[in-house]
Amino acid sequence: MSQKEKLIQELQLAFLKGDIQTIIESMADDVAWEMVGGKVHKGKAEIEKELASMDNFEMLENKLDKVVTHGKLASANGTFRMKEKGVEKSYGFCDIYEFSGFKNAKIKKMISYVVPIK
Repeated sequence: MSQKEKLIQELQLAFLKGDIQTIIESMADDVAWEMVGGKVHKGKAEIEKELASMDNFEMLENKLDKVVTHGKLASANGTFRMKEKGVEKSYGFCDIYEFSGFKNAKIKKMISYVVPIK
């Protein structure tokens, strides 16, 4: 398993646990996170604020199906279940990552596609 694959697996686990600190530590200072169909969050501080404001959500399960890495790019897909305002919902996701470099790299850009599952 490559270092980037391990980082992405740790990142997904941090999302499941609500571990904002680990999520933020995996990102470069000038990170940009685009939620397709939504807002683009720029910089660690803005992303940390956004994550902290998601107290209406409780992650129940996060299943990572595949992680693919190549050079400074990676992608991951899977499913997750969460409670939002007491209602359980399921989603499929695909995240695309761009890293700041090759070794000991941080996430510089993240694009997230999230689709509801019935």
